[in-house]
Amino acid sequence: MGLAASRYRRGVSVGLLAATLAAVAAYAATAAYSAGAARSSAPDEFHFARLIYADAPQYGRRRNGWWSQDWPEADEHFSENLQRLTRINTGPPVTVRLTDEQLFDYPFLYATQVGYWDLSDTEIARLREYLLRGGLLMGDDFWGEGERANFETSIARAFPDRPIVDIPADDAVLRVVFPISEFTQIPGLRHLGRYGRATQLPAPRWRGIYDDSGRLLVAMNYNQDIGDSWEEADNPDYPEPMTALGYRLGINYIAYVMTH
Repeated sequence: MGLAASRYRRGVSVGLLAATLAAVAAYAATAAYSAGAARSSAPDEFHFARLIYADAPQYGRRRNGWWSQDWPEADEHFSENLQRLTRINTGPPVTVRLTDEQLFDYPFLYATQVGYWDLSDTEIARLREYLLRGGLLMGDDFWGEGERANFETSIARAFPDRPIVDIPADDAVLRVVFPISEFTQIPGLRHLGRYGRATQLPAPRWRGIYDDSGRLLVAMNYNQDIGDSWEEADNPDYPEPMTALGYRLGINYIAYVMTH
């Protein structure tokens, strides 16, 4: 991959972890990229990359498309907190297509609303190559059987020989930086007031696809909306436990792909 993963140094103390996670929800209004937050002068080691894709015809959306849900706020909030909570020198977030040459410069690829995407054969081939060369895809914010089936059908085109399994509790991705042993469902803000209660949502699952050596290739946040937990970090209407877990999971995914 294009990043020097060997430069990554894990260094979050227990005290810093507790303090910073408690303060995450207050971050965005004062530390956004658009406000010119101070950043290290060291070279960028990591850029959060969001996947641009075409919508399936039956799910077509106005404006930019479903790939842009929660963008750019989620990407900006998460990138700034990644720098604050780790020693990774984090550059501005980017958007990328599977057919772009710079795809391989970014080891982590975030895709939201993946139950609505429509990938061409060329994109599927590039996704497979990207993942087998060391990348990690995080598929987020897909709900119910219809969206799950559409996403899994696409992934099966890339990896017809690899099963989708639940991420085991002892997997390195759940302990590489933050130890995660208890899971709280991470819904979207739309699930927490305007459109119903979180207790009425379908059960969440954390699933994945692994290579022959046990490295995670695809992380699937099913019946979850981690992007909203990043975007709404400064919103008092979004519960802090969900924001904290969303950031811990996201940071673990990044650290995992940079060290595996």
